[in-house]
Amino acid sequence: MRTNSHPGAPQLLPDGGTYSVPQEERSLSHKRIPKRKAAIAAGSVVALGAAAILLPNANASQDGSSDDAAAAPKTLKAGDASDLASQLSGLLGEAFGGSYYDGDSQQLVVNVVPGDNNNVIVQAKAAGAKVREVENSWSELQDGASTLKSEATIAGTSWSIDPRTNKLLVTADSTVTGAKWDRLESTVKSLGSGMATVKKSSGTFKPFVSGGDAIFAGGSRCSLGFNVTAGDGSPAFLTAGHCTLGGNEWSDSQGGQPIATVDQATFPGNGDFALVKYDDPATEAPSEVNTGDQTVQITEAAEATVGQQVFRMGSTTGLNDGQVLGLDATVNYPEGTVTGLIQTDVCAEPGDSGGSLFTQDGLAIGLTSGGSGDCTAGGETFFQPVTTALEAVGATLGAGGAGAGAGGEAGAGEEGGAGAGAGEEAGAGEEAGAGGEAGAGAGEEAGAGEGAGAGEQAGGEEAGAGAGQDAGAGQDAGAGQDAGQGVEDNSGLTESR
Repeated sequence: MRTNSHPGAPQLLPDGGTYSVPQEERSLSHKRIPKRKAAIAAGSVVALGAAAILLPNANASQDGSSDDAAAAPKTLKAGDASDLASQLSGLLGEAFGGSYYDGDSQQLVVNVVPGDNNNVIVQAKAAGAKVREVENSWSELQDGASTLKSEATIAGTSWSIDPRTNKLLVTADSTVTGAKWDRLESTVKSLGSGMATVKKSSGTFKPFVSGGDAIFAGGSRCSLGFNVTAGDGSPAFLTAGHCTLGGNEWSDSQGGQPIATVDQATFPGNGDFALVKYDDPATEAPSEVNTGDQTVQITEAAEATVGQQVFRMGSTTGLNDGQVLGLDATVNYPEGTVTGLIQTDVCAEPGDSGGSLFTQDGLAIGLTSGGSGDCTAGGETFFQPVTTALEAVGATLGAGGAGAGAGGEAGAGEEGGAGAGAGEEAGAGEEAGAGGEAGAGAGEEAGAGEGAGAGEQAGGEEAGAGAGQDAGAGQDAGAGQDAGQGVEDNSGLTESR
């Protein structure tokens, strides 16, 4: 099979030939999904270490109950902290220097560039944030990132804004040496002291083709991210854009019949995402991530917050967790530059591309793109934000949008209301294994459940939105332990296995 022409540079990682995942690292579940439960449940592979942490979050947001506490930092969930950060970004204007979530204290820390008008600090504190005075504003850091893009776009490099240090975090993988390293270092110095830091990564950046529940095309294996409803009301799912280089028709088992077709894809450029529509409009797919021993209901898409704890599901490595390290990341893969990504320390390996990044309270955060390292040595990993992918392809996810409702009993029926849900048996549920015999997908019997479908009032005002917002092929169901051979093409995005 074709391998990357530049083996030391960042590369997309389809499941492929020269890479082998040790048996003990593949905590994959092999259970057949009844054809009535024809959706691929997002991320049905299990890793018990992270699963033990993935418990309901009992810490509700607190507003402070006394006048004395009114100006004290509020205790917030990460999702609420993200909302507050967005509000303060607009409120503070040029004084805003970024923000991050302190998981230990459960508080939002907001960076403020002090000026003649101290009112901005008072406003931030009154809103419930913990204020920290810094030197660099968010706009200045963005200008620095623009300079890096124009002067140091080198394969094997990445940069993102790190609000915890109030600097740009610039990373160079093991292929950046000699003149390339000198060029990068010189560009960073030109930004001025206190603007950026550079670190070396022992691995190499590469997109991770393969994923949560497995999906297959042309011998390439990836992971399904989240089930969604396309703009025309049809069931679909999101995955990584680079995965579609393996082919336009996708199956839920290696060598199986196609169940979904690529509708839109972006890679490289302004993101790494794709919308893939199920061929059977009656396909049922729940808005959930099945971790094997529990199911996390996905309620909506949300912006990432630095410091936020997140979980990643992939068909190669199962469930893993970590923290968001940076936002608006740029990654220079050999195949091209991708912008607007989320940087984390969550590990990933070939086969995990496209898989879901989410929170324990059911927020969809990202789709696995690529990175360096593996789940033994660790490394940096980058994700496509779900929010921007949904906006770009015109799809909706979770119970919060039109056409939502692919839950256990969220059928649209005649009086279905918002969304033509997926009926009583929607979802792969507990039996949604990622094994080679997963059998999920839009087979002939993949009906939408008794109450599902586009009833007279389903999907909002007579929209008749089909099989529900999160209908789709599940994350990557059907990824057997030895699935995938790598796809032979001229893209340089694949590895053989």
